[in-house]
Amino acid sequence: MPALHQVGNTLVAGASREAAKAAVILVHGRGATPESMLPLAEAFGRDDILYLAPRASQNTWYPNTFLAPIEANEPWLSSALALLGALVDRLAADGFASDRVGIIGFSQGACLTSEFIARNARRYGMAGVLTGGLIGPPGTPRDYPGSLSGTPVFLGCSDIDGHVPLERVHETRDVLEKLGADVDARIYPGMGHTVNDDEVKAVAELLGIMVAGEPAPYLP
Repeated sequence: MPALHQVGNTLVAGASREAAKAAVILVHGRGATPESMLPLAEAFGRDDILYLAPRASQNTWYPNTFLAPIEANEPWLSSALALLGALVDRLAADGFASDRVGIIGFSQGACLTSEFIARNARRYGMAGVLTGGLIGPPGTPRDYPGSLSGTPVFLGCSDIDGHVPLERVHETRDVLEKLGADVDARIYPGMGHTVNDDEVKAVAELLGIMVAGEPAPYLP
């Protein structure tokens, strides 16, 4: 059976592989598209980053709420996580080690981002979890192996988001910190289901830190 989500449906934007100093995977939300993430990339104000924006099958990474039992979102969830892994591997083959790779997701994409880095812990360049959290119902075991080894993670959400309980945001912060991430968690009173200017600025700062290191070698 072919994968639900296909690597070949990935939108490429930003700097070329040859010119980019780092790469970022942009993960859209439910009902959205890769194109919907491009204004966010433009808002970061960087011309030295290669952006990869994968497209979810039927515009959703998994069918049910992220708080549903894990099995209720299969095989969609496993396919989505595998796609992110394939993109990280593809970037590695192009000369971008994981510490030169950022992953940024919004809403359902933020949930997928946090779950991916937890399940595949290593040193990433950065991660942005914009209105989301780890996947699974309350009480899901969070015994992820490995270490995020100081990966900078921005975690932002409203205190009254109708889709993401504040308790899950706090749990996600605690789990990622336990895995060794350097988490900047910010809760915005009364904010809607959106991304605000403070979040854009915070994520842009992390991108700047990632890019400031030695340029990633390009391997033809």
